[in-house]
Amino acid sequence: MPPSDALQAQVERALATFPHPRLGTDILAAGSVKDLKVDGEGGVTFTFVLSRDDPGTLVREVRKAVKALPGVSAVTINVVEPGRGTGEGGRGPGARPAVPPPPTPIAQPNLGKVLAISSGKGGVGKSTVSANLAAALVRTGRRVGLMDGDIYGPNIPRMMGVDHKPEIVDGKIQPLEGHGVKLMSLGFIVERDAPAIWRGPIIMKIIQQFLRDVAWGELDYFLVDLPPGTGDAQLSLAQSIQLRAALIVTTPQEMAVGDSLRGAKMFEKVGVPVMGIVENMSYFVCPHCGERTAVFLSGGGKRLADELKVPLLGQVPLQAHMADLADAGSPIVVAEPASPAAVALTEIARRVAEQLAGGALSTAP
Repeated sequence: MPPSDALQAQVERALATFPHPRLGTDILAAGSVKDLKVDGEGGVTFTFVLSRDDPGTLVREVRKAVKALPGVSAVTINVVEPGRGTGEGGRGPGARPAVPPPPTPIAQPNLGKVLAISSGKGGVGKSTVSANLAAALVRTGRRVGLMDGDIYGPNIPRMMGVDHKPEIVDGKIQPLEGHGVKLMSLGFIVERDAPAIWRGPIIMKIIQQFLRDVAWGELDYFLVDLPPGTGDAQLSLAQSIQLRAALIVTTPQEMAVGDSLRGAKMFEKVGVPVMGIVENMSYFVCPHCGERTAVFLSGGGKRLADELKVPLLGQVPLQAHMADLADAGSPIVVAEPASPAAVALTEIARRVAEQLAGGALSTAP
């Protein structure tokens, strides 16, 4: 028996002992696992049928169980609803044809550890956090790439002080560089005042091009700044590349926290672990007397982290001139590294590196 066949049999036995919490049987007998494949290098791929009534943690628990098997090098799971892309529920008069399964995420080891940075809503400073985390990681000697996946509002070029168009060499787009970070953004390609009117297939194509047609080279960390919400860009990214984890940015008030919770649950649904929460604009520090003032209601980031059972990685204060520095293309960790916001962001970068270096991540239940 070839090694891949033996490993596939081992995976099947493990799945057959994994209980389905809702149906009272194992997940294989329940028909939750489809199209199981194991390649010669130990990569396991299958489709998981997850209904709206199933717990969202089921996919993550199955992934963890399979990944723990000896000989398994990677686990890729395509999550679909019943009747979508599985050959089920699409029969009979008037039934809609089954939707093809999403593409299998590809492994790009040259990118290092891939981290998605997301938020439930706009205006919480997600791109500011992304730019500063990337710059802070570079300052520790890491090789870092930052992909601006915010198709609708690409702000990374301005925040990193880069505004010219990339070159194409031997059919590959050459990433630009700002503060030691390799960069790619739609903002480098389209005109600044061009309206961003993109449909789902176009978003998927742009994200795949940025991942596969850019000469990123060898990186330690690859950060992706996603648009706010839970739309096509997030799903396209999860379906295009093997994400190590997602980081959620919020502000303290409940409106932002509620939207961020939905964003975290979206990653959970597609089997991507949530690394932790960053609370931005947590408080204001008076530059004259040092007194801290909670501009918004306090504690939202901690409550979100507790509900998801993930770490609160840090709280970033409001700081005078921080927005001006961002507009000028100077991340605060570079321009004013000793300032309160820069110190907080640098500490968050350290914790992110520690989490990504570990074998297991804290994830949402």
